[in-house]
This record gives sequence, structure tokens and C-alpha cells, in this order.
Amino acid sequence: MTGAQILVQAIIDQGTEVVFGYPGGAILNVYDALYGRENEIRHVITSHEQGAAHAADGYARSTGRTGVVFATSGPGATNLVTGIATAYHDSIPLVAVTCNVTRDLIGRDSFQEVDIVDITNPIVKHNYLVQSADEIESIVREAFEIAGSGRKGPVLIDIPKDITAAKADYYGIGSYKLRQTPPPDPQQVAFAVQAARKAKHPLIFCGGGVTFSDNGGLLRQLAERIQAPICLSMMGLSSVPPDSEYYLGLVGMHGTAAANQAVLECDLLIAVGTRFSDRVVGDRGRFAKNAEVIQIDIDQSEMSKNVRVDYPLVGEARECLQMLIDRLDEQKRPEWMHRVLRNKALNALPAVDPDRKTLTAKEIITTLNRLTGKDTIIATDVGQHQMFVAQYYNFYQPRTFISSCGLGTMGYGMGAANGAAVGNPGRAVVLVTGDGSFHMNMTELAVTVSNNLPVVVLVMNNRVLGMVHQWQKLFYQERYVQTEIGRRTDYVKVAEGFGAKGLRITVREEIEPVLREALEARAPVVVDCLIESGERVFPIIPPGKTGKDMIYYDNG
Repeated sequence: MTGAQILVQAIIDQGTEVVFGYPGGAILNVYDALYGRENEIRHVITSHEQGAAHAADGYARSTGRTGVVFATSGPGATNLVTGIATAYHDSIPLVAVTCNVTRDLIGRDSFQEVDIVDITNPIVKHNYLVQSADEIESIVREAFEIAGSGRKGPVLIDIPKDITAAKADYYGIGSYKLRQTPPPDPQQVAFAVQAARKAKHPLIFCGGGVTFSDNGGLLRQLAERIQAPICLSMMGLSSVPPDSEYYLGLVGMHGTAAANQAVLECDLLIAVGTRFSDRVVGDRGRFAKNAEVIQIDIDQSEMSKNVRVDYPLVGEARECLQMLIDRLDEQKRPEWMHRVLRNKALNALPAVDPDRKTLTAKEIITTLNRLTGKDTIIATDVGQHQMFVAQYYNFYQPRTFISSCGLGTMGYGMGAANGAAVGNPGRAVVLVTGDGSFHMNMTELAVTVSNNLPVVVLVMNNRVLGMVHQWQKLFYQERYVQTEIGRRTDYVKVAEGFGAKGLRITVREEIEPVLREALEARAPVVVDCLIESGERVFPIIPPGKTGKDMIYYDNG
């Protein structure tokens, strides 16, 4: 078989059902090897390689399977970089395959030549420059194993074009097996159990490691066992249902007052599958300063990286949580739970003002929450709309929140929503985006229409770059430099130009009927939501501060 044929067969052998990508000269042999194999593997061509990477990412987040993306050499490969970095920051399993110029042209500044291996070194778990067609089969298997094992992440395989044409034997070594993670240190587990027994005010902090390992159930068991409320990072959203009495919601910069107050008051913080991002901890020296910290993470390098950890439990979240549950008796902490739940009740997020005349993103998202089913997948871009979704949309099932949380990639949402729709046929997918983010990658709407994906796009159109505009108001004395963009794009006409249905919401009375029409269409729909430009996301903790410095409302 040719190297290209080996590559395609090896990817199929790993259980891959779909590949996202964009063809080009250096990768032509691989695309030729896809010919006639439509019944074994589906290829979705995107509008741009970045859109392909985001689609593979959204597919992986929503399904739990490894996403696969193809791109050609040079600009094709570099266009993947933002998508690879997005997956790396959020620990998403991804295998990116690029094809380079032939080996005799490498290092000669040849047409569409770039050293993508060195470029991606800081943003992948591992990468390969294939030297021989004989290596391809084993490299593909190992790439999937690395991407899906331990702390998941992206892996890149770069193959010179002449190697894709060279012949080699195919052995059929089969699918990858996940690498086993050693169990946590028993002594550290014993120390953590002692800390949990003596604590009076324990708090559980849940991150993406819980969401993507499907361990929300065990986390709730631990919370019930020791009566510890639960706060979540952005990546942790959807792992714990919001109707749980232990649920405090989002913690950090735009978190709930109840969650951030609990961090200030707790004497034990049990962090599971989270890296203590700066958007969560703010001032690292003052974050949970009265608490001992138990950190459960599969990655040894995360221990005490951002926050001092007293009891590091390195291992699978499932195993660590089960060991704690098995070793802890039921504990009652009525005074602590009463205090936390009282704070939660007294500091609930502001409801929609029924007398308000203007159209707000908050009301649109609140109505969307009421009209959608619990299995609806919500994707977002990055900005104010992302935070409003995190605050006002209720996620009941794991993997229903798809967002770039670590890298904060504007333009992520359209490709990710497409990937989620491809991976979850029959399920509703809604993208909540802003006019700034949507402008970056709205060309991926062509992919939505070409594949008849039932994605509803809600464009929160405030004519400004909302989050940066908010920061300029709060921290830059209202010097609005290059954030009042005032674009006159007609998103209804844009939708129709791509072949989608275009709708518009201009007043409050239109919110529910228009959203119902969009959701019931079961087809690509874009809704232009003409919200006010001055809407702000509150509460907010200023950068580098703590919950004590939280700003609860706009003082004008």
C-alpha cells in the first residue's frame, strides 16, 4: 500500500468515523486514498482550515471521541495552529495530519513549505515528522493513544508528500489502547481523608477533567457524603446539574457571589480536574487563603503550579473520587450548608426586568433555556455572550456546553457547532455568538448549509466588541478605542446568501416566537438579535483581585 493508503486505513482502524479538512497540493495523495471509501469514513470539507480544526474540536468535546483534521502544507498547516492551541489549552483529544513538501525540498524555502513540527511544539502533547512509509501505521496508532490517554490533548503528524506516495507493508496492528494511569499515592489519599474529616467548611471545585471523564455522578456522591457545596469552572459546566442543592454555579471572574464567597470562607478546597486558571483564582496568594487544598488531577505538572496544594492526588478522577468516598463516613455540616445556601438565595443572579424596554442578551438566553431540551448542545464564541450563557443557561447533561475556555478563541464557535452537529445527528445544536466573533469565521456557515446541519446561530448583535468595551468602561476611563465597530452587516441577508434561513429579533415581544421558529426549523438558521450595546456582565472580579473585590452591578 502507499503511505497515503496506510494512513487512511490506520485512521479507520482507530474507530474514526469522520475527518474534517481541506485539500491542497501536498496532501493530494491522502485525499486520493479517500476515494471510494465513503462508506467507511466521512470527510467534511470546511471553508477554512481553522474551521476544520475547531470542528474536530467540537466533535471531540461533544462525543468524547478523538477529533481528526487534515490540512496541506504551508498556510494549510499554519491555519490549524489556533485550533490546535485551543484544543491544547482545554485538553481536548485531537489528531491533526498535515502533509509537507517532499523531503528533497524541505529546508529550501520551497513553495508552501513550513516547519509545522517546530511551530506546534509548545501546543501539542506530541508531534511527528514521518521519515518513512513503514512508520505511518504505528505512528497513527500511537498518536491516538497519546491524544486520548492521561490528560488528553492534540497530537500532530506531518508527512512529506513523497512518503505518502512510497510503498510499504500494512500489518493491521489494530486500534489503540489507552495508557494506564498509576493509582494515586495511598499515603496522600490517607492525608486527604484526614483533612476531609476534620474540615468544618469544605468546598468542592469542579473543572473540565470531571466533565470530560464523565465523573459528575461520583463528584455529587462525594458532595453528599461530606456535605460540601460545589462550584465550577467554565470547563466544569454541564458536569453537575444546577438543580442539585449542592450546586453554587460558576466561580471566578464572572462567577456567582455564592461560589466566590464560599471560596473565601472554606477551610478545605477539594479541586478536581482543574488547573486553577487566572480567571478563576485572580490573586493567587489570596485565593482560598484560609483553606487547605486537595488537588485531584491526572497531570503531575499541575500540582502547586498556580495555587499551593497541601494534598496532591495524582491519578484518574474516577479512582481518586471513589477512594475518598469509600474511606469517608457520612458527615453532617448543617451550619455550613445553611450559610452557603443562604448566600446562594440572597445573591441570586438578577432576573430579567419585566419593565425593561430594551432587548438584552440575558433575556434571549433565559428564553432559550426555557425552550430547549436538556440534551441540546450549546456552543459559544468568546465574549459577553459566552459569560451570559455560563450564568443564565442551565446545563443538565455532560458535554452539552462547547466553548473555548482556556485560549479564549473568538471565531471558534461556528466550526465547533458544526463539529458537534456532525457528531450528534438528531440532536439540537445552538451557537450563541457575538457580532465580533461571528465575523471572524462566519464562512463556516457554508459548511452548515452544505451538510444540512440543524444548527441555530444566535448573533448577539450589539455593534461593539462587548467584553473589551466593558473593560474600557470599568478600567480605562471609558476610552473606547476601536471597540465601537458599528458594522452594518445584515445578518439575515448573510444567512440567505449562504442558503440558510435568516430571522431577526428587534423587540422583546419577538424573542419567544422567533426562537421557536428557529428551533423548530431543524435546519440551518441565523437569528440577528439586535441587543443594546451597553449591556454589561456582572458580577465581575477585576483582574488580579479576589471575591472580596467583586463588583456586583454597573454603578453608571
